Amino acid sequence: MTADSKGLDEAKAAIVAAFARSPVFRTFGFRDVAVLDDGSVTAVMPLSAASERREGSNQFHGGPIATFIDTIGDLAVGFAVGGGVPTINLRVDFLKPALGPELAAVARVRRLGRSLAVADIDVTDGTGSLVAIGRGSFGTRPA
Repeated sequence: MTADSKGLDEAKAAIVAAFARSPVFRTFGFRDVAVLDDGSVTAVMPLSAASERREGSNQFHGGPIATFIDTIGDLAVGFAVGGGVPTINLRVDFLKPALGPELAAVARVRRLGRSLAVADIDVTDGTGSLVAIGRGSFGTRPA
C-alpha cells in the first residue's frame, strides 16, 4: 500500500464515518456504505418499520427511497469535494414496486463543477432488479 492509497483509504473511511453519524442513517438503517476506487458510493437500506409502505406489505415507501437516493448521492459528491454538500435539486423515477428485504444503491458523480455537481443514483432490489433511479444536483462548496 502506498502513502497515497493509504491517505485515500483514510479519507474514504472518514467521510463514511461522518455520514454514519447522521440521524437519517440510523433512522433507515443504511449500512455497508463504501466509497469505491472510482469514487462511486454503494450502500444498503434494509426494510424496516420506518421504511415500509404499509405494515406487512414487504414494500418500501417512496419517501425513504428518495431519502436513500439523496443521501447516497450527497455522500458521493461529498467525497469528491471533501465534505457534506447541500442538495439543490432531486429527481426520482420509481420504476416498479420496491420489495424487501433490502435495497442497494450505487451513486456516481456525473459532473463536478466549481459550484454544482450532478450525481446519478441507481436503486436495485434483492434480485438486482432496478426499482428506482435518481439524479441529484448538489452544491460543491461543503455545507
